[in-house]
Amino acid sequence: MNFAAQLLYSSYLSERLQRLYSPRPALKDTEENDPFWQREELRLGPHHPGGSFPFGLLSNGTAGCRPTLIEPERLKDFGEEHLVNGDVKVFETKVVEAPEVRLMEPPKTRRVSEFRHTPKPQYLRFEDISAAAFRLQTGIQKTPCTYSRLSKQYGMEIYLKKEHLHYTGSVKERGVLYQLTCLTQEQQRKGVIVSTDCNFSMAVAHHAVELKIPVFVIMPSGCSSPRLRVYRDYGAMVISYGSTGQDSRSHARHLAKENGYLYLEEDESEVYLAGLGTVGMEIVEQVPKVDAVVVPAAGQYGLLAGTAAAIKHLNSQITVIGVEPEGFPLLLQSLKMDSPVKDMHSNPNKQLYGDLMERSLGVHVFQLAKKLVDKVISVSEEDSLVAMLRFQEFERSTVDTEGAMGLAAILAGQLPELKGKKVAVVVSSANMELALVRQCVDRALVLDDRVSKFSVQLGEWPGDMAKLLDFLSREDVRLLDICHRTQSDRSDLFKSKVECVVETRDKSQSAQLRRTLSDRYPSICWLDR
Repeated sequence: MNFAAQLLYSSYLSERLQRLYSPRPALKDTEENDPFWQREELRLGPHHPGGSFPFGLLSNGTAGCRPTLIEPERLKDFGEEHLVNGDVKVFETKVVEAPEVRLMEPPKTRRVSEFRHTPKPQYLRFEDISAAAFRLQTGIQKTPCTYSRLSKQYGMEIYLKKEHLHYTGSVKERGVLYQLTCLTQEQQRKGVIVSTDCNFSMAVAHHAVELKIPVFVIMPSGCSSPRLRVYRDYGAMVISYGSTGQDSRSHARHLAKENGYLYLEEDESEVYLAGLGTVGMEIVEQVPKVDAVVVPAAGQYGLLAGTAAAIKHLNSQITVIGVEPEGFPLLLQSLKMDSPVKDMHSNPNKQLYGDLMERSLGVHVFQLAKKLVDKVISVSEEDSLVAMLRFQEFERSTVDTEGAMGLAAILAGQLPELKGKKVAVVVSSANMELALVRQCVDRALVLDDRVSKFSVQLGEWPGDMAKLLDFLSREDVRLLDICHRTQSDRSDLFKSKVECVVETRDKSQSAQLRRTLSDRYPSICWLDR
């Protein structure tokens, strides 16, 4: 632009500004339609289409458009989203009586977070389970999930997740170890205390000692010596107190309060459940395209809830089935009542199912099971014993009734919908004293029609007993016990009664033996054990 043009433009600009800011005279009738007062407006902010000013734009009292110092992304913290599109909201003001420009008061705004609905966080998140898996990978072995030789017999691909192979023989090591590692240094320094003889207490005793945490175990005086020796071998301080489990628990709480120990008991904390939920992550990894997972729920509903949470997050199409004992169907009753049942009027076999009478179902675990578990069934004590026998015969493993419940549901034919599918069964524990294992095996052989007891009358002629024993040997039957009694009644003179306990290979041989003996000895009487 040359000098003449600049001079002309400056003159024109001065005239316009003087006219704009000079006092406005009183309007006359002839000036009501003056186009200047109808057209001239002050526009604040960015340029709007249709509005042009030869002297530029006025934005916040200065000429031109000035960018804000706050980044647009940061503005989201201060107001609504429609105020942060890269500029400030525009307001228009007309000059009416004075040259002073008055800005309008900005509208009251609310933060974006106030308009958004914040969902309530889940009690147990998959992130918690994955964090537990990362921390446990150095302290807990990844148990195998192997193909079972029982698969062809029951028409499905059965994979056994062998959690009973942990050091203490229980899956609860996962939750316990993660719970101990999450304690503060002050809590770890003072120590922990547990009571009652159960898988949870054994896991605490073992891993607390491994982590250099003082651990005290309070046991009732009636606890067996072999079990107490196990706790002492782990390195725990064992104290016998009271005659019942309630006495030992009360004493343990008292000692914890007086000495600053942390009293631990199996609960439904998200830390403990997250540790147990790592089982589900390993199953999905080890058994590709698994269709269903069967989880025992006797006294360890946290295992069912945690496993279901992990599996359903990874693949919602996998069916999760919970199995609990018929003598204590706590979860089934709670689902029917739509609320956790506190007082369960039942009497399970304490030798087989431990302290189930003292268990309770927490609200959070119940809600997780209700939402994530597809089916809950119960199995009888007899089915669990037969499943224990199958483990010993086909898997060369000794498990307890809780660990065998998942397989017991399949053996009892309660899951026909799983025929032809790939099924993973969690074997949760294997803590049972040797004497009780022997009793369970003997009872299971009877329930499986493998052991039979009968009585038959024989004459006192020489060779009658020998003929019976020779017949049993030719039938390839194992004689377990025999009792020979001479009859004292007058009507049975010169006769004797023989009672035999025999073991057969399977049900078919047992049925064949019954038919043959009934034909040979019409007086035979089969006895139930």
